[in-house]
Amino acid sequence: MKKIKLTKEEKAIENALMRGEYVKVSGKELREVEQALLARKKDKVMTIRVNSGDIRKIKEKAAKLGVGYQTFISEIVHKVAVQ
Repeated sequence: MKKIKLTKEEKAIENALMRGEYVKVSGKELREVEQALLARKKDKVMTIRVNSGDIRKIKEKAAKLGVGYQTFISEIVHKVAVQ
């Protein structure tokens, strides 16, 4: 059997699972999680022209949050769309 190498994050999740830190959720909670994941599904590509200074600042903010800048922009677009 091939051994799978886990990242630090995956190993932390595995350890938490082994310690029993995760619990089963009800059908309603599971549906809510599914809906939240579907709402964030990225299924369209968008090409826009933006100011290079703006992108630099967005990349800096995203880096401080520890996320990719495209993910950061996608979250901003999502927040504006649902308001």
